[in-house]
Amino acid sequence: MSLHAPWRADFPALAALEAEGQTYLDSAATAQKPEAVLQALDGYYRGGSANVHRAQHVPGERATRAYEAVRARTADWLNAGDPARIVFTRGATEAFNLLAYGLEPWFQAGDEIAVSALEHHANLLPWQRLALRRGLRLVVLPVTAEGLIDLQAAGELIGPRTRLLAVAQLSNVIGRWQPLEELLALARAQGALTLVDGAQGIVHGRPDVSALGCDFYGFSSHKLFGPDGVGVLYGRAEALERLQHWQFGGEMVRRADYHSADFHPAPLGFEAGTPPIAGVIGLGAALDYLGGQDPAALVAHEHALHAHLMAGLRQREGLRILGEPRVALASFRVEGVHHADLAQLLGEQGVAVRGGHHCAAPFYRRVGWDGALRVSLAPYNDGADLERFFAALDAALELLR
Repeated sequence: MSLHAPWRADFPALAALEAEGQTYLDSAATAQKPEAVLQALDGYYRGGSANVHRAQHVPGERATRAYEAVRARTADWLNAGDPARIVFTRGATEAFNLLAYGLEPWFQAGDEIAVSALEHHANLLPWQRLALRRGLRLVVLPVTAEGLIDLQAAGELIGPRTRLLAVAQLSNVIGRWQPLEELLALARAQGALTLVDGAQGIVHGRPDVSALGCDFYGFSSHKLFGPDGVGVLYGRAEALERLQHWQFGGEMVRRADYHSADFHPAPLGFEAGTPPIAGVIGLGAALDYLGGQDPAALVAHEHALHAHLMAGLRQREGLRILGEPRVALASFRVEGVHHADLAQLLGEQGVAVRGGHHCAAPFYRRVGWDGALRVSLAPYNDGADLERFFAALDAALELLR
């Protein structure tokens, strides 16, 4: 099966890895970067880097224009409307921590925060810590055997004390789109704020935050073919107004004295210090690159690749897949074989996959697994990548068994 990937040539790292005998199947952790992103980073640094929002010279003005243009581009990508609803962070993890500290005064002892059982640590631990600090109840929504948040249980658990619902759009462990429309409606009916973790979802489908109706949406650049160290937090205007400032210094200050200060509202009020300027510019290049592709062709290619992956996994004796993956990845274990041993042997054969709990340790404990092996796909993968994976998997299992 060929499953040719015409986008592969746009990603220079793929040729470099292939020359080393490496096959990259770990894009859910971080994705490779297209040439357009590399050129944007190089152009910024070679053309004269400067800080933003604070200089009256040409390099500073040029950097500020480029930086703010990406804010507008990101707002357009998300259908967010006003670019002021886009806050740049150092990653999705920082975005969620920003919310946990920024919303803290809004919570009172006995209030509830609802998360799903399959959340990534980045969308669990900030709320866990907030609950401990403020005497809140962290409510965990159960997940069905297929990997979907149980809507019947959610309807019973999301109640009048729920102040926030924080859920992933697409699981990084199971690869299932979650029923966001129904979940967000349950939360809104109780007057709760809503946060969608879009770190995986934005990679495999262009979100429309206005249609979703969520209060906050966060994602990371590095999974969306952009540079690392950059994240985005979208917030509805009314929701952003609820946030207290959480980091201080730099251009987030409107007026400062020795004993008092006041601060800008969002977005600048939540971008303390020097932001990741080059990374933001690189994210803009990634969005431009993706905007130039045929979205239907990308989806069709990923669907065909995923179908081939799932069919091959199901043919292997003793292999058990977690849930019912539908998008871009699959997590699995093999009876009598430890996932770490299998990951090691695959790595020694030049196949890069992810072994472990995938930053969802509580979920793995809940399903009775100590971890799994995860294969994750991107548009630059092709059928040959999967054939090399299957050959390496068979060789590893033969040795381990």
